[in-house]
Amino acid sequence: MSVSITLPARARAQLVATQLRVVRGGRTVLDGVDLAISAGVRCGVIGENGRGKTTLLQALSGALLPDGGAVQRVGTIGVAEQEMPSAGGETVGDTVDAELADVRAALQALDASSLALAEGRPGAEEAYARALHAAEQLDAWDADRRVDLALESLGAVTDRARPLRTLSVGQRYRVRLACLLGAGHDFLLLDEPTNHLDASGLEFLTARLRAHPGGIVLVSHDRALLADVATTILDLDPSRDGRPTVYGDGYAGYQAGRAAALARWEQEYEQQQAEHARLAEDLSAAQNRLVTGWRPDKGTGKHQRATRAPGLVRSVHRRREDLVRHAITAPVPPLRFRMPVLPARPGTLLSAEDVTVGGRLRQPVSLHLGSGSRLVVTGPNGAGKSTLLAVLSGLRAPSSGQVRRASGVHVGLLAQESAEGDARRPARVEEAIAGLGLLSAADRGRPVRELSTGQQRRLDLALLLAAEPHVVLLDEPTNHLSIALVDELTEALRVTPAAVVAATHDRQMRRDVSGWPELSLSG
Repeated sequence: MSVSITLPARARAQLVATQLRVVRGGRTVLDGVDLAISAGVRCGVIGENGRGKTTLLQALSGALLPDGGAVQRVGTIGVAEQEMPSAGGETVGDTVDAELADVRAALQALDASSLALAEGRPGAEEAYARALHAAEQLDAWDADRRVDLALESLGAVTDRARPLRTLSVGQRYRVRLACLLGAGHDFLLLDEPTNHLDASGLEFLTARLRAHPGGIVLVSHDRALLADVATTILDLDPSRDGRPTVYGDGYAGYQAGRAAALARWEQEYEQQQAEHARLAEDLSAAQNRLVTGWRPDKGTGKHQRATRAPGLVRSVHRRREDLVRHAITAPVPPLRFRMPVLPARPGTLLSAEDVTVGGRLRQPVSLHLGSGSRLVVTGPNGAGKSTLLAVLSGLRAPSSGQVRRASGVHVGLLAQESAEGDARRPARVEEAIAGLGLLSAADRGRPVRELSTGQQRRLDLALLLAAEPHVVLLDEPTNHLSIALVDELTEALRVTPAAVVAATHDRQMRRDVSGWPELSLSG
């Protein structure tokens, strides 16, 4: 009995999307996506929440039929969604077997054909050759070892008899990811693969993805992973022509390319606005001349100035046509973060001497901050990073030690999570927020409770900066912020005259501020 075995295409593998369009609930989620992935191409997909990143993976894998365009698939595909269901009695071993189904089938076919060959059955030689070729293409003899190595390296459960329903969401995801890394697919489609990994798991994943001989489509907010792995970036955020943009040269190429494209877009929009305003002014002037031209001064001949009327009418029509012809066609550019100039002053702004907090910050901390000071706070969860920032901000009293703040010094804290409430803000603060490029006019007018998590995070940052603090305390500042905004914020923090203290686990931010002094808290 013949068993169907799907073999990898290897060098022939192709995953091509052409003019992909997806509509959900009457809303266009994706439109005009062109993407070509072949062996060796590792494409990072980025964009704000709601831009269709997960939808794109579903369309590429075949799980979702697009409303327009086409997807061509040559080769095998492995998909790691953000969540893995655990219904029924499936075990870790069942998940491994499902991912290695072709490997299992190839080895069974090889055993069966070997027996047939030994018994001298007709056609046994051909069957054995096919089975051996399939097993070699799949590297079948090493597949289980590859999965076991991935399970262990990712910190996943290695007991194959363990029911999935007994595992946490993160544990189930690590099992699924390990199976994909061991299966040897032509293409890996990964949705936020770093969400449930520790430092060693991240290191293993990065190395395996870089060594993967096939193609990869990677949806991630992890800038360090994108910088280490991606060869190209697909940006689903708005562009000048409304289409998704592909940038070469990895994450660095995306950063440079996006900045240049945004600058051109803003310049074009500003030029069109200025030209439109000039033409509108010319039209208004021509209309005024037409009105006054029809009314001759008292005592002059009735027809003397009226004879100018046809020329004035033609002038008005010509300028009105110019105005219509030079309508603003460039869409409004996306918001760009603009860091305000924060205050600076001589001397020590804020100091702490042997500060501890019972049960939360056990390691005594001493520090002195002046204008322009920089400090990055690191340490495992529970080491007291958030507690230290709360003490420095004055929101929490230390159990021992002292915190001193110079007279007139304002300290601002961006906490990890947004505070509840919907308080109205004074007009002066509203005006300051508007100039930061963090929230659109529509979002600034909405009740806080109606804002998304990311929008609330932007509001928190805007309120902090609008208060013009001398000392800026940031607790996991990259949480819930877009990749583009985090890049812009990091660059602004490098040059602000205020003192900056940041507690972060974000690997890329820690690379970006690697020149800052570091305070490492032990657990």
